[in-house]
Order: sequence, then C-alpha cells, then structure tokens
Amino acid sequence: MSVWDDLQGQAPVVAQLKQAAQGDTGLTHAWLFTGPPGSGRSNAAKAFAAALNCEQDDVSLRGCGQCAACHTILGETHSDVTFVRTEKVTITIDEARELVSKAGDRPATGRWRIIVVEDADRMAERTTNVLLKAIEEPTPRTIWMLCAPSPADVLVTIRSRCRPVSLRLPPASDVADLLVRRDGVERQLADRAARAAQSHIGIARRLARDADARQRRMDTVRIPLGLRGVTAAVMMAEKLVKIATEEANSSNDERDAAEKIALLASLGAPESGTLPPSMRSQVKQLEDDQKRRAKRSITDSLDRTLTDLLSFYRDVLIIQLGNAVELVNVELKSELEEYAGHSTPETTLARMDAINKARVRITTTNVAPLLAVESMATSLIQQ
Repeated sequence: MSVWDDLQGQAPVVAQLKQAAQGDTGLTHAWLFTGPPGSGRSNAAKAFAAALNCEQDDVSLRGCGQCAACHTILGETHSDVTFVRTEKVTITIDEARELVSKAGDRPATGRWRIIVVEDADRMAERTTNVLLKAIEEPTPRTIWMLCAPSPADVLVTIRSRCRPVSLRLPPASDVADLLVRRDGVERQLADRAARAAQSHIGIARRLARDADARQRRMDTVRIPLGLRGVTAAVMMAEKLVKIATEEANSSNDERDAAEKIALLASLGAPESGTLPPSMRSQVKQLEDDQKRRAKRSITDSLDRTLTDLLSFYRDVLIIQLGNAVELVNVELKSELEEYAGHSTPETTLARMDAINKARVRITTTNVAPLLAVESMATSLIQQ
C-alpha cells in the first residue's frame, strides 16, 4: 500500500505530486493545498511529505508506504516533518514564530525538513506575516506545505509565493470503495455513508462505523419536516445545538481520558492519594487545553450539523428544479417531494442562505451558538 492510496478521485493531483517528488533539485519550496472540507488536502500534504523523504533509491517508487520514513511520516512521528493543526480558534503568533525557528534547522535524517500547516486559514493576518519572510527566503532543504479550504483564505502575499495544489471532493462511489477496501465496511452501508457525508471521507468513515452518529444525522435532517411556528423554531435550535454538543462530546470524552492517563503515567504519578503541586499544575494545564479544544470541537460539530441540515434543502431544491442529480437523503424521498410541493425554489434558496449565514457567524464570531441558530431557525419556518 503506497502513501497515495487514500487520495480517492484525485488522480491529477497524485500525478503532479509524484512528478515533483521524483526530483531533488529545483523543487518548489512552498506549496498551498486547497480544497473543500473532506477533499483530503491534509492527507495529500502528508502523502507528499512522505514521498519527498521516502528511502527508496528508485525515484519512481518514492511514496512506497513501506519504508521507515514513510511509516513515521504517516504516523506523524518523523523528526524532520512537523505537522501543525490547532484545536483552538486560531494559530497564535507565538506558535508561528516557533515554526519559523524550526524551519531554520537542517534535516536530521531525511532529505527535507518539512512544515505542514493544516489550518493555514486559521491564522490572523499578523500571524501569517510572521511566516512571510521564512517563505520568501526559505532555508535550504526546507519545504512549507500550507492547507486551506480555498486560496482566498490565505493572504495574497503568501499564496503568490506558493505552488498551488487544488483538490476536489471525490465521487461518492470512490469514497465508498475506500471504506470497503480499507475499513471493511459492508458495501450497502458504505454507499449510504458516502452519500450522506457528501463525499467527505472522514465523516463517511464515522457514519459507517457509528450507528449513533447515523441516527443523530437523520434526526437533524428530519427537523424541517415538523417546523411550524416560532415555538417549534426555538425548540429546533435547542435540538440542533444539543445534537452538535453530543456529537462533539462523544469523540472528546474518550480522548480526554486517554490523554490524562498518559500524562499521569509519564509523570510517574501515584495510583492513589493527592498529587504533588508540580504534577497538579501540569494536569490543570492539560484540562484547560482540553476545555479550549472542547469549545472548538463543539463549534466544528455544529457547523457539520448545519451542513447536514443544508442537505435537506439542497435535496428539496433539486426536486423543485427537476431532479437533475442524485439526492443526498434518498431515504426521505417521499417526504422531500411533499415538502418541495409547498414552497418555491426562491424560498428554498433563501432558507439555504440563512443556514450558511448562521454557519459563518458561528465559526468566525463570538456569537452564542444558540442565539445564531435560533435566528436562523425562524427563517426556516414553513408557512
């Protein structure tokens, strides 16, 4: 299995990156990977990093996925490859300065020192400017890889110095093939999960593996069917926020507990009794970090929940315009057709716009999520 196998439906991108990995001279020092959520832009950057430092002497085989370098880079433990992602709202300026300092080091074991910034769109302008000089005047044998949803999410001064790599969402059939081949998911369930996730590979895997996640999504999609009056809208808002919170907590609780156990073990903490003050401070720091992460994960989960809700109106619009493409929520086809008959395409578009505005407010401002969703919900009331 090579490092490229997870890049479903991205043949042009794979060809571009393979060709670049086969040459050690004249390689572009900065790359910008863009694509919608679920397109696999961070996976593409990771695969490219593995191919660049692959131990194969035959350049045509780089990215083999079998050598020690490929294994450690894919596992994010290679000493010369740094992965940066934030579990807070933004990447801080201090974190950016640390990256610039690290980028100045020569590679220890591989051909290249590589910095992969998975959340380049989560940097404020002054933070991005810290990286500018390092990208303008790169250290020899250092490569920057920035990932963002679109080129517009990165300052023009940065993106003008990067070689672009544009990814698209793979077809749902390709995502289903990946779930069957790599995760052993039954074919019918894989097809359903890939379609419901709208080709987002990570979400499709979660839906395929977790029956509770599938039920939470279906509860979300069915909400508009009973939306009558302001009271129902307020209740809908509360339910959506609750669904998003439960979704986030279901993935955070186990991870938080595992992190705390690992920290206590590394500190040599006693199995019972009161912790020494020095250990308590480190545990407190971990708990504070986990709380910040929980806030970010709830925001991200609510955004995904609203995306699921958006798929309902997307299907309604498809029906109103003549069923030109396949529905996402095929299981609700009869309910969708009945709903579509009681409104117009213009009304449906206005409702979709209200959902997207709520998503922007929740992810880019400090508005209370419940208030933003309540405001949105009143725009969705069916007359």
